[in-house]
Amino acid sequence: MNASMKNRLRIPALLAVLVLSGNSALAAEVGENWTKHCASCHGKEGKGDTKAGKKADAKDLTDPKYQASFTDEQMFKQIKDGMKDAKGKEKMKPFGGILSDDEINALVKHVRGLKQ
Repeated sequence: MNASMKNRLRIPALLAVLVLSGNSALAAEVGENWTKHCASCHGKEGKGDTKAGKKADAKDLTDPKYQASFTDEQMFKQIKDGMKDAKGKEKMKPFGGILSDDEINALVKHVRGLKQ
């Protein structure tokens, strides 16, 4: 194998390493964001069974029927813009000023992965 062929083979391998390391960093980041911003109400597993979650009527995000009741776009909007009850009282604060769109999209994927 000549030097030119070796270099052509190295580039895809290097790209694969970069992509894979980026995915693990993103996985760590979404886990940190979940723990920091979501778990106090939704719980570590997403069941909404915390004291704050019960007070806010947080739903069980592991329930496939509940997850089927909303789209990824709706979930993104709720995370970004927050949620209010029928009287206008804040149920979930907005995270649009705290998290980037990419981080919110990662949380949406994370929540979809909680479904049992």
